[in-house]
Amino acid sequence: MRHQLVRRVVALAAIAAASLSLAGSATGQATTPYAAPQHTSGWPGLGTGEDEAQTEASLALGPELERDRSPVWMLADQRRLDRALAALQPQRKGVVDAYVVVVGLDSDPIFGREAREAGKVLSRRYGAAGHTIVLAGTDGSGPSELPNGSPRALALALARIAELMDRNEDVVVLYTAGHGAPFGLAYHDGDDGFGVVSPARMARMFDELGIRNRLLILSACYSGVFVPAMASDTTVLFTAASADRTSFGCAADKDWTFFGDAMINHALRQPVPLAKAGEQARALITQWEGMGSITPSQPQVSIGSRVAKWLAPLEARMPKTATPMVGRPAISIFSDPPNGSDAASGGIATRPGNGGKQSARKSRRQ
Repeated sequence: MRHQLVRRVVALAAIAAASLSLAGSATGQATTPYAAPQHTSGWPGLGTGEDEAQTEASLALGPELERDRSPVWMLADQRRLDRALAALQPQRKGVVDAYVVVVGLDSDPIFGREAREAGKVLSRRYGAAGHTIVLAGTDGSGPSELPNGSPRALALALARIAELMDRNEDVVVLYTAGHGAPFGLAYHDGDDGFGVVSPARMARMFDELGIRNRLLILSACYSGVFVPAMASDTTVLFTAASADRTSFGCAADKDWTFFGDAMINHALRQPVPLAKAGEQARALITQWEGMGSITPSQPQVSIGSRVAKWLAPLEARMPKTATPMVGRPAISIFSDPPNGSDAASGGIATRPGNGGKQSARKSRRQ
């Protein structure tokens, strides 16, 4: 009798739990959709100085600001970064190894999606299994399982790779996804993280670490500003725009920017030489911008005279088949109904404030 009573109580408890679960789902309490971090506050003044020249000089140093971060989140993110750095493997003697670093510097989900797929495409193309690290926020489906993309995380990833690689033989392949400004790449993580990776700061990092062989693919507005600082005889550099132009397609709910779709999702999936892939990507971007009657972004390219030493071995091992494209085409931005998110372009524009302090805002083009 006692056992029957126990079984009955257990059964009733299970029924009650199921009923509560269904009730929670009906009211939305158990099925609340994930919301990506939002940009609700303006940029803080990251630049300092008494005049515009001093402010610009301070921004070139690459300031970074984290504010009101959850200590639990900070510890968890540090652990994610530690695991990702520990997973990187040493170089192979006598083999030109590519180390792929992909960083999404903005919390808008488009950049998390683009960064993840760029990591897959570049790792496959250059045989970089065990030599790839992706730093990015959410892809929109839930909290990110990756180390967060930030200037600090990028610097640490490069420093660790410099320890593992043969700097005379191997190459770093860097892809950045995010917004840009006339002073460089913008780091913007919700309302918690802000910063700048300037051309001068990037050049100093690579120079200090002794990383001379590099393929840099910078997806951001105004990214052509990096050409003078980063071009060299052992560097290949592709940028999404010239130094004075915006690039397009960075609406938060999309899957690809114009540049990312053309370069990663189309061109670099194909078993074609890198220079040819760059030509194909620029032709696509020109075509798409013409469809929207928007000001050309003028993507830039610089290919150093001595890159064949590391590029030829990599391309000789390149897969002979293409992979299928994924995600919604970037040009869907022309046909999709507006939803209140960023429209065709998005850069960071600066205005000197009181006392020469810098402020920033997202620019939107309808």
